[in-house]
Amino acid sequence: MTAEEFRGILHAPEGTRLEFKTAANRYDFDELVRYCVAIANEGGGRIVLGATDTRPRRVVGTAAFPEPGQTESSIFQRVGHHVSIEEFNHDGHRVLIVSVPARFAGTAWSDRGAYWMRAGESLVPMTDERLRAIHTEVAPDFSGEICAEASLQDLAPAAIAEFRRRWSRRENNARIDSWSDDELLRNAELTRDGRLTYAALLLFGTRDALTRHVPRAEAIFEYRSAEAAGPAQDREEFREGFLLYQDRLWERINQRNDRQSFQDGLFRVEIPTFDEATIREAVLNAFCHRDYRREGSTFVRQFPRRLEVTSPGGLPPGITPENIIDEQNPRNRRLAEALGRCGLIERSGQGMNLMFERAIRQSKALPDLSGTAPHTVRLTLRGQVTNPSFLAFLERVGEETLASFDTRDLLVLDRLQRGEAVPNELSERLPRLVQLGVVESVGRGRGTQYLLSRRFATAIGQRASYTRRRGLDREQNKELLLRHVREGADQGSPMSELQQVVPALSRDQIKALMEELRLEGRVRLSGQRRWARWHPA
Repeated sequence: MTAEEFRGILHAPEGTRLEFKTAANRYDFDELVRYCVAIANEGGGRIVLGATDTRPRRVVGTAAFPEPGQTESSIFQRVGHHVSIEEFNHDGHRVLIVSVPARFAGTAWSDRGAYWMRAGESLVPMTDERLRAIHTEVAPDFSGEICAEASLQDLAPAAIAEFRRRWSRRENNARIDSWSDDELLRNAELTRDGRLTYAALLLFGTRDALTRHVPRAEAIFEYRSAEAAGPAQDREEFREGFLLYQDRLWERINQRNDRQSFQDGLFRVEIPTFDEATIREAVLNAFCHRDYRREGSTFVRQFPRRLEVTSPGGLPPGITPENIIDEQNPRNRRLAEALGRCGLIERSGQGMNLMFERAIRQSKALPDLSGTAPHTVRLTLRGQVTNPSFLAFLERVGEETLASFDTRDLLVLDRLQRGEAVPNELSERLPRLVQLGVVESVGRGRGTQYLLSRRFATAIGQRASYTRRRGLDREQNKELLLRHVREGADQGSPMSELQQVVPALSRDQIKALMEELRLEGRVRLSGQRRWARWHPA
């Protein structure tokens, strides 16, 4: 910054994009982070430390944040965005100028889950209405933008040929094979007015081209045999078009892909720890939906029994870990459309459905997005088979029946095989599963419980377990509830406590069991609604 530019800042009015703090000796780091978040959400701006906030302003200097580079790094770790901090000397006084970029359209900055904004001289949490308005903004499609410096020579002929082959086969259209490279790119909408889009570079670019034009587009593979920190045992960087490295990346993962064997009667079943379709879909999702405007690489980290895929940018606007199966909002639409043309995206963006379904059918833990934050997506895929008997159960159900199930049907079966209650949003699937004979019900009305059916339990050698669970679980749960009520005889037991006694049951199921105990003369109810308490009869 020049002295003239700094004088211009000093005379500018303080507002949503400019903040002055005296901070002569120190300044609270948490407060600085919150101001960075608020200013980014207001369109970007600057924070000046070492100057008074009232005009005419005086430069007093600041001793805060003696290592600006370390402070920049700490802010990035906290909010996932880069903020630059410049030291400036004004008449012998040290001044810090914190430059905050504007948020991207459709996204808001946050700190530890709080979205801050300015309200006069104060910082306040963003209103729900304001946050909804931001999330409904249409973010520009980076992949559809023109890379002005790129040319056809930046694309690898082998990658273009692979795209042509896939597109021709998917459409069963031999004419595609006769198109020139220019025609292919134009018809795939990967060029505009004869100039390459970033989508073309991301799909077909050479290593040299991506290094010059989109260096942050690389994917990094690491293999680690343990959780300990330190260098990975194996590592490779892929900085080239996706169609050039996707197969090589899978080959690296498959080198350490052991198979888990299980006996099913006379037959032996083998399940690979890392399912190829699932891993390819996870990598494809990270490539297609990451935010290419952010710094950072996509990482694929393989461990002996799990694989993690992390990518910059957080989930697209409107997408959460809870609705990710139901909602689609591609961040790079031009890129997604090209991948659809060549058949790499087969089911209109339903890649997460495929990952959930294959995990259930292989009796593995469900895909885990718990490490996801506003600035990064972290997907964990666990490869350990958790219940070999459930594999045998699915085998007895039959492929034809399983093919008629959608993701929610399989989620119901997965809940039941884990002994968990079926949540309300999945309960509508139960009647059909009962009709097919895959699931059976125990009890009536709101107290109905569900379990995997007897004929399949018998087929996999668990008839005794089935009988015990069907006949005894209900009485055992009643005894547990009765014991708790007796222990709290003086104060009485509210429903919230009873739900903790048998957490696998829903509130309605517990109510039904308590009503049975009341009719048997073993408990009584006093009070109503929130004051209702159960006592020994």
